[in-house]
Amino acid sequence: MSSIVIRAGDFDAFFEAPFRCYGKAAFIPCPLRHEFRRSLDESRNPLFARFARRELLTAHRDGAVVGRILAHIHDASNHRHGLRRGYFGLLDCIDDEDVARALTDAASRWLRERNCDEIAGSFNLTITQMIGVVTGGFEHRPYTYQDWSPPHIGRLLVQCGFEAFYPMRTFEVPLAQTNADALLGERAALLQESPDWHFSHATRRDLESQLKAACQILNDAFAENDLFVPLTEEEFLFPCEGLTAVLDERLSWFAHYRGEPVGVFLCIPDLNPFLHATGYRLKLSTPWHLLRSRMTRTRAAVVFYAVRRAYHGKGVNSVLLHRSVKAMQAAGYTHLGVSWVSDRNLASLKQLEKLGARPLHRLHLFRKRLP
Repeated sequence: MSSIVIRAGDFDAFFEAPFRCYGKAAFIPCPLRHEFRRSLDESRNPLFARFARRELLTAHRDGAVVGRILAHIHDASNHRHGLRRGYFGLLDCIDDEDVARALTDAASRWLRERNCDEIAGSFNLTITQMIGVVTGGFEHRPYTYQDWSPPHIGRLLVQCGFEAFYPMRTFEVPLAQTNADALLGERAALLQESPDWHFSHATRRDLESQLKAACQILNDAFAENDLFVPLTEEEFLFPCEGLTAVLDERLSWFAHYRGEPVGVFLCIPDLNPFLHATGYRLKLSTPWHLLRSRMTRTRAAVVFYAVRRAYHGKGVNSVLLHRSVKAMQAAGYTHLGVSWVSDRNLASLKQLEKLGARPLHRLHLFRKRLP
């Protein structure tokens, strides 16, 4: 059998790897090529400028790329949580244990050389982005902010000595079957009548200031969540560049208490069908594909929803959900995708049950001690 060659820093091969491994028809969630390069650029992404380090690794056999893995260290997370953990992400490869072992061994060596004692993943790139390896529901097409991997990835990780932990699920809400008015309990209904409370939707004109407010809400609401690290405004805004081009102003809502933003439900159209149609590249036909997606879209995706901790239990989230769901239904959206939710997050799971959400993908993190 031909030997496997590991290369570092080959972005072209890194981008192409999942398409070569699974074929162009696979459910590959990927941004446009130039956005993907930008997100991994250590000189441009503020995450790497101050808080993290990374290496792109690809596996090659007989001149063909057969896999990839991102090795990275989130120094700010390790400092905050008292860990010496390294991470892997964006793991894709053919169904071959030798290839998977070569990739994970290369990532492990890179992390061990930087004083890590454990490797865990998948994290693409932080806890606030897509995480987890899909271990069930492979037949379901992912929404934006949902990851996907074929069945052999989790199996190969186990064969390479990793153990699964931290179970999660993604969800889908069939909007046509959702009774939006049932989301409003007595507290939420009273909240809407109070002069102290004001609810407004996102707008392109004020988007940057609204996103800065959303960042503050997120940092407060998620402060005690597993492995969370507060985001700087620069970090938060970086992946939002270009959001105005795809924003549907009707879908995202903010809650204000006496003029202060205290809650947010951030939702966008599902971009994956558009990205797949473009081949994940900017080209002459891209504007046409974007226009077509606007005319035919029926799927939306939750980026995140959060309420400042001081305002929990007051019905704020119910009002935000109610307004967004009503807007989606009126605009012709039929399905809503929700990113990963930990099995330990009972409050969010209860809210999703109230929405009538159904599980879409099963996911786990995988880890392995480094000698």
